[in-house]
Amino acid sequence: MHPALATALARVAAREGRRGTSLPPLYEAVDTDALTALLESPADVTVRFEYEGYEVVIGPRPLEVEVIDEDR
Repeated sequence: MHPALATALARVAAREGRRGTSLPPLYEAVDTDALTALLESPADVTVRFEYEGYEVVIGPRPLEVEVIDEDR
């Protein structure tokens, strides 16, 4: 798993007060293989996706991760 995806998963789990392993698999919310390919490309990209009631924003740098409550 790409480090940014692992970070996103850990941050959502922390906000939920749960272990990452108790959350649904990330691949059910986003194509993790395609996302990893984008993040490992030389281009500066920003991706957004919804996971467990949060908006996850990765980028423009590959390890820049933000988890936003969708209620905001």
